[in-house]
Amino acid sequence: MPKLKTHKGAKSRFNVTGTGKIMRTKCGKSHFRRRKAPRTKRLYDEMLPVSPADQKRIKRLLPYR
Repeated sequence: MPKLKTHKGAKSRFNVTGTGKIMRTKCGKSHFRRRKAPRTKRLYDEMLPVSPADQKRIKRLLPYR
C-alpha cells in the first residue's frame, strides 16, 4: 500500500483535536472586518466542529492527522 498524500488546502483549513474531532473556522473572517461589532469579531475567533455530513470527506483528505 503506497503512502497517502495530505491535501494541503485541507491541512491549512482544519485542525484535529486530541479526541479526533475535526474543527473549522468561520467564513467571512477578514472581509469588511472594520464595520463589524466587537462581539461579532470575537465570535469569528473560535473554532467550530465540522458537521457530521462533511467529516468522512475531510478525514479522507487528512489521512495522518
